Amino acid sequence: MKQLVCITPGQLEYQQGQQPEVKENQSLLKIKRIGICGTDLHAYEGTQPFFNYPRILGHELAAEYVSGDAPGFKAGEPVTIIPYFNCGKCIACRSGKPNCCTSIQVCGVHVDGGMREYLVVPSSSLLHGDGMSFDELALVEPLAIGAHGVRRAGVQPGEYVLVIGAGPIGLGIMEFARIAGGHVIAMDINEQRLQFCREKLQVAHTINAATEDVMKRLQEITNNDMPTVVIDATGSLKAINNAFQYMAHGARYVLVGLQKNEICFSHPEFHKREATLMSSRNATREDFDLVMQSMKKKLVNPATYITHRVAFDNVKDEFASWLKPETGVIKAMVELG
Repeated sequence: MKQLVCITPGQLEYQQGQQPEVKENQSLLKIKRIGICGTDLHAYEGTQPFFNYPRILGHELAAEYVSGDAPGFKAGEPVTIIPYFNCGKCIACRSGKPNCCTSIQVCGVHVDGGMREYLVVPSSSLLHGDGMSFDELALVEPLAIGAHGVRRAGVQPGEYVLVIGAGPIGLGIMEFARIAGGHVIAMDINEQRLQFCREKLQVAHTINAATEDVMKRLQEITNNDMPTVVIDATGSLKAINNAFQYMAHGARYVLVGLQKNEICFSHPEFHKREATLMSSRNATREDFDLVMQSMKKKLVNPATYITHRVAFDNVKDEFASWLKPETGVIKAMVELG
């Protein structure tokens, strides 16, 4: 079978691999769609902290079920997966947090992912397509990341929620913050993405951090209260550090974005707010279920995120362009078959 391997940062190479064998508690999938995520782009750049090379990328997947021992799944049916393979035994797993398992194996990060024709996964990771299209199924995982971040934040109706970063993960956060009843404020340095937030997601408040006085705008929007929830979806050290000053007293700050370096903030400023800082890693089955229910109820329409489509054979040539803001990529979708 054909597969695309990230050999080193900046280098992708098509290779011929063996179709994987199916063992006990595993299922074989024929890949149909692969969504390109920030994690994939950061891995290509060499800035993803949990990554080693060579690696087959791809964890936002839609597929056809081929064979295996997954109860209730039939050959040919559309499926997606929860791509965080956990041990089921560690303290996190025993505490209902398999998303941060101590020995987690994230598909396309710690183990080879779906940028190939066939993939074997744990049968326990499968989700029925339930009438959804392949495009929709490939978009469930990034939305689940956003839903999990919002759940971590405990967004309440009427709260101002500042979401920093209007890429696909940030858009999902905005959607589920809205569903939770929050007043969303979208912030980015890319005006095209902010325009997308206004037009497609009906976000009432947007701030361009490159051209506007952020503090002044936040004070205007919140009547000087400042946001009670701040969520970073950039993974930018500058953006993460700057955002501590945007918190209301008593606010919660959730880091969904990830990067390699140490964050830095004023302890007195953080302390006097009695602020809460937390990370949000991956997602749980509960988040995937919420996303799929919300999509079927038309509460979210993630198909609008797809700005670029590319055949699997052309990914190597197109991939580097998706790192360039002028390309206008929000979500690139790779098609197989």
